[in-house]
This record gives sequence, structure tokens and C-alpha cells, in this order.
Amino acid sequence: QVQLVESGGGLAQPGGSLRLSCAASGSIFRINAMGWYRQAPGKERELVVLIITGGTTNYADSVKGRFTISRDNAKNTVYLQMNSLKPEDTAVYYCTANINARNYWGQGTQVTVSS
Repeated sequence: QVQLVESGGGLAQPGGSLRLSCAASGSIFRINAMGWYRQAPGKERELVVLIITGGTTNYADSVKGRFTISRDNAKNTVYLQMNSLKPEDTAVYYCTANINARNYWGQGTQVTVSS
């Protein structure tokens, strides 16, 4: 079994920064992709960014230039550095991963951007 544990998140002011972490643990043989989705109240879950084997990244247009994903392969962990935050970034952020050819989700962490 595989688990994804998220940390970070919280409250930030507009223009501020937050950093999310997601660590995968369990019976891991191959990580094909890891990344983040988010879901705002009343809206559908949407892609924020994915990073796949080899390092290719896919960012949502709404976060390009502001958010940066990075990974520590030795720790099976990805990080999401979020800068220049906007109120519309407010959402529950979910870590996702394709591990051993199966998709997994974290429990979600709240990010609120407000003055």
C-alpha cells in the first residue's frame, strides 16, 4: 500500500508565499508522476502542476511563473513553492501520484489567500 502525506498550506496574504510538501511512503517500486490538483468551493478539481519521470513539468496557465514544483527522489517527496499568491488561489490542494501504475491521492491541505 502507498500513502501520500501532505504538509504546509495555511493562510497567506495576497502577494505572499507558501510551500507545500507531499511525501510518498509504502511499497514504492516506481513513481511515474507526482503533482498537485486543487479544488475551490463550488468548483471542480483542477490540475495545478505535474512532474513526470525525467523531470518534465506541466503547469496550469493560471500558476505559470508563480508556482514551482520540485522533487527529492531520495525522499519520494515533491514540493510546491507558491509565490505571488492571489485570492483566487484559495482552495484545498491535493497531492496526487502515479506509483506502481496506480493513482493515489493525499488527504488535501487548505490554502487560503486573504488580507
